Amino acid sequence: MAMTEFSKKYKEKIFQGCESELIETDPEFMERFNHFVFDEVVNQVKLDDKIGFMAILAALLGCQGKEAFRELLPAAMDLGVTPVEVKEIVYQAAAYLGMGRVLPFLKITNEVLTEKGVSLPLEGQAGNTVENRRETGTQVQVEIFGEGMQDFWQSGPRESRHINQWLAENCFGDYYTRNGLDYKQREMITFCFLAAQGGCEPQLTSHAAANMRIGNGKEFLIRIISQCLPYIGYPRSLNALSCVNAAAKK
Repeated sequence: MAMTEFSKKYKEKIFQGCESELIETDPEFMERFNHFVFDEVVNQVKLDDKIGFMAILAALLGCQGKEAFRELLPAAMDLGVTPVEVKEIVYQAAAYLGMGRVLPFLKITNEVLTEKGVSLPLEGQAGNTVENRRETGTQVQVEIFGEGMQDFWQSGPRESRHINQWLAENCFGDYYTRNGLDYKQREMITFCFLAAQGGCEPQLTSHAAANMRIGNGKEFLIRIISQCLPYIGYPRSLNALSCVNAAAKK
């Protein structure tokens, strides 16, 4: 089975002549995989290249695809994902994946940016201060999830209430208030983090609903799942689809 002319041209646009060594060692597998990813998926999904690659980068963080992230990050940047946007995707992942899983990706990102001649550190993107991070984080929660989040930070049993406060001031206050990505982009990458790591279906359903609430509709989320499917596999993609359908019913 030979690759179609479309898939050859799209692959060339992505990798600009840099051929994977797997073409030599695993030609049959790569021929089918490349046809699927660069022809069938691309033509079915029809996402803007930049948005599609932002989703892929977030999904690779979620599934811990370090080598694929290293390989695809230069392509994502060539297709318009800016250094600031790349860094914001990686930074926000810390809230949903934990620093233990994000640290290798942050180091890879710095290596790739340096290779591309980007001077580090980048300009700061903080949108608040340490003193008002809880208030601004709560405001983000309200804008994305609704007025019911206004007092969420001080809700729950006394012994675990601090975690809800941390969600407001750290997860949303420290990350969502930053410049570089808007709310729709941040909710989209959060959806990808959760879908790709698996085992977070309650949170994934909640964030699917949040995405829909701010304009990332059901059809868009299905296209995002489809875009990421070659990198995260069918089980997690089907689970994500179930969460989207559940959120849509609500």
